[in-house]
Amino acid sequence: MNLTYYGQSCFLIEADGKKFLFDPFIKPNPLAKDIDTSKIEADYILISHGHGDHVADLVELAKQTNAEVFAMVEVAKWIKEQGVEKVTDINFGTQELSFGKLRTVWAVHSSSNPDGSYGGNPAGFVLNLMGKQIYFAGDTALTVEMKLLAELHNLDYAILPIGGHYTMGVDDAVIAAKYIDCEKIVGVHYNTFPPISIDTEDAVAKFKRENKTLLLPQIGETIEL
Repeated sequence: MNLTYYGQSCFLIEADGKKFLFDPFIKPNPLAKDIDTSKIEADYILISHGHGDHVADLVELAKQTNAEVFAMVEVAKWIKEQGVEKVTDINFGTQELSFGKLRTVWAVHSSSNPDGSYGGNPAGFVLNLMGKQIYFAGDTALTVEMKLLAELHNLDYAILPIGGHYTMGVDDAVIAAKYIDCEKIVGVHYNTFPPISIDTEDAVAKFKRENKTLLLPQIGETIEL
């Protein structure tokens, strides 16, 4: 199973011959200027919430790839209004979807669609892929709700925001990693804009001191999970 990072909170997981794209925000990100979005393929696209830095390239990539899109009800409604046909709306809880089981979980943030319409609640996801359990937190602050994940799952990887200001920063993400009892963390949502710039070496060291591994792939880099 591989993960390719496209910057901000956008990444692609390849597992069991399927491609899962998350929160596509690439073209407006100057750090991702070398990514050729015309070459991106996806079978499924998962959207955590409606903010522009998570859906900017969604409509184009959904139509380009003919992927099935999953999003919270209010965001799914907006996506359908953009002419995307393969959209499945979801809400909190466990869903049996076309690719298997998905748990949609709480995120402490806000959500609105690019046109300003109501975006419902933001969310995170837990997926079971190739025998591994992976948590993508979406945009969230630290919350005790995360402790439930340690009771419900044996997480192999967690993809957490670490940039601070709008979401968890590094220190809170370390606590989150303890809450969810996960040793391997992929950091996202950092360095794209000045308010979320971080010292990456310091971030890695803070996780290491707590016996956690913080993975920070470069934009365009693929790592094995």
